[in-house]
Amino acid sequence: MPNLNHLTALALPSGSRLAADETESRLSLSLEDQPLIQLRLTRDSELRFQVEDAFGRLDHHVIWAACYWLFTRDPACQRLTWQLDETPTEALSSGLLIPAQSAGDYCCERTFFWQLPQPWLGQSPISSYPQQMVISGGKRHSLRPVKPRGEVYRRFDTRLGMWISLRTVDIEDDLPRFNRWQNSPRVASFWQEEGSLEQHREYLSKLQSAPHTLTLIGCFDDQPFAYFEAYWAKEDRIAPFYDAGDYDRGIHMLVGEENHRGPHKVASWLSALVHYLFLDDPRTQRVVAEPRADNAKMIGYMQNQCFHCEKEFDFPHKRAALMVLGRERFFDRCTLA
Repeated sequence: MPNLNHLTALALPSGSRLAADETESRLSLSLEDQPLIQLRLTRDSELRFQVEDAFGRLDHHVIWAACYWLFTRDPACQRLTWQLDETPTEALSSGLLIPAQSAGDYCCERTFFWQLPQPWLGQSPISSYPQQMVISGGKRHSLRPVKPRGEVYRRFDTRLGMWISLRTVDIEDDLPRFNRWQNSPRVASFWQEEGSLEQHREYLSKLQSAPHTLTLIGCFDDQPFAYFEAYWAKEDRIAPFYDAGDYDRGIHMLVGEENHRGPHKVASWLSALVHYLFLDDPRTQRVVAEPRADNAKMIGYMQNQCFHCEKEFDFPHKRAALMVLGRERFFDRCTLA
């Protein structure tokens, strides 16, 4: 894996390239070979910096780029302090910066930074979808927005040196690989969904028409490797087994390609999947999952990503572990890089 201390460039979802020249006391950033900002750094108990040159513009995007670079290079860094002569109005209104105690000082908190939806979401929500409570299937829940189509999340994982992205399932294109994955003995032992192409077409079509479930394909460097189901827990079979919040999301996970197994890959895609769901609706406070209680490997992977096992319970078809990850815990311990 790449040594983050030796980073010299970062790729952005837009396709542009952010490059840096960093010393102990200075950082110069450029975007697509055009100078972006030059900062003077002070490394005390926290990282502080002053703008030496903003090349004519110190807007929200320039501030974001500098914060992204510094948080990515040092995943342990929790706060960046800017010393600015002018009030950064747009950065303050978005939450990118917050006022510090000293006049002219503004902080960027890691917990705030990774909750900003752009540029990670393919279709960033302008605001939360309006709430209207409805009843379906005997369950009272919020009316859900129309499901997105296409790519919904993209981020360059600097530890792996690979793009991690999520897109919605295209049944015609994805059916053969979904069928192959489900008929793998390793997958079948947990999912128990072996079947023919037509059976799997019916399975995916049913979920595609269900308002509360979003079917996703996970990709590394645009190569499909996994299938995920993200569901609104209030309308799902899990709801009777815990106090489900109106905006809790749940996940089912399947890694189909053998060459993308292992703890380092799980750390990448599981954090990306959870990150996407928390960004998709800021009212989502928990992400839950219900793996089989005897699936010790997956439970261990989830615990490594800050999930905790709240309890075990019995579905009609399995003994399950209720795995829960809260928004505050995820972003407080966020090590995205």
